[in-house]
Amino acid sequence: MRILQVNKFLYRRGGAEGYLLDLAEQQRAAGHEVEYFGMAHPDNLPMRYAAHFPTHVEFEPPPTDPRGRAELVGRMLWSRQAYRGIGAVIADFAPDVVHMHNIYHQLSPSMIRASVKAGVPVVMTLHDYKLACPTYQFLDQGVICTACVGGSLTSAVKRRCKDGSLAASTIAAVEVGAHRLLKSYDPVATFVCPSAFLRDQMVAAGLHPGKMVHLDNFTDTQVPVRDAAGSGVLFAGRLSREKGVDVLIEAAGVLATDVSGVLVDIVGDGPERGELEHLAQRVAPGAVRFHGRVSAQDVRAHLRAARVSAVPSRWYENQPLSVLEAFASGVPVVGSALGGLTDLITPSVDGALVPAEDALALAAALRPYLADAELSLRQGAAARERALARHEPVAHAARIEEIYAAAISAQAAA
Repeated sequence: MRILQVNKFLYRRGGAEGYLLDLAEQQRAAGHEVEYFGMAHPDNLPMRYAAHFPTHVEFEPPPTDPRGRAELVGRMLWSRQAYRGIGAVIADFAPDVVHMHNIYHQLSPSMIRASVKAGVPVVMTLHDYKLACPTYQFLDQGVICTACVGGSLTSAVKRRCKDGSLAASTIAAVEVGAHRLLKSYDPVATFVCPSAFLRDQMVAAGLHPGKMVHLDNFTDTQVPVRDAAGSGVLFAGRLSREKGVDVLIEAAGVLATDVSGVLVDIVGDGPERGELEHLAQRVAPGAVRFHGRVSAQDVRAHLRAARVSAVPSRWYENQPLSVLEAFASGVPVVGSALGGLTDLITPSVDGALVPAEDALALAAALRPYLADAELSLRQGAAARERALARHEPVAHAARIEEIYAAAISAQAAA
């Protein structure tokens, strides 16, 4: 099978890009031919069709001049560069299926029309809530909000939910509204939803009935599994407000009243790092250690050295790879009882769920693991079993291939 993978960024920038690149590796190992289409970017991996990629453009922060802003809005709604570029790639590569991922803003759904026009079916993995929420995350200036699910997109404008900006919120709402009006995503054969929560939100929003399919993400399960309970709590991820790392640091301060020494290791970087370091110095001195951005191999090493992993998010996570990676390494996870985390973590089996924004509850949930190595090992073993049963790479790639085959058959029969 010839597969064209499409994403706006084509380097390991985040979870979506990591998923795409790892899936392509699995597909090539299974004997398929895979190529890529995306936006030109200096960090992209070497790509066969890079000459056809739309030019690099940044949306964060957006241009302040009216002309530049108008050009960006036009590109968000319908990118002619992406339409022509993917058309040329399809003509040369002749894929059997196009698998799209994060295409919003820089690429636009113009590529869907180009693909279908060429007779190639499109499958799309949803890595966030963009089709139902103009701000991607069901957040209104950092606070959970689902007003646009089953409601009017004007709520985003009234609330100024995009960074408190009327202009940015209006542009985001116009983008989603215009694509709905134009039925831009209607030609997609199947939308793959990594969490049941995401699927249910899309269904509740009335989007593309019958096309939403839940399929768990995968992680590398051929990794070393810890052979001891380790010590302390690990957070691995982006240091941004929605991740709730401040709540974990506050919990570390609570735990430090009973236990001395480093309790929490934080792996990752992001815009909140400076503030979080100051917070740790103030409320949990000596109990939190920051490691910055490290390699994937080093993340695994930190996991194996941990007693428990924490995911204290204050937003509706989809299906965070940090949980899957912890499970694969045999480490239980304590997470917020929000969104896709409730699909992943089974309390008292492979971790615990706690209310978001509650440092005392988080500390109370972490304390038993720190006090009982056997609890950590027992639940870690269950977490490992879950990873093998539901998140194994070869099985995931095989299910994706079945979704492709169904889309190809439906296209042929149309």
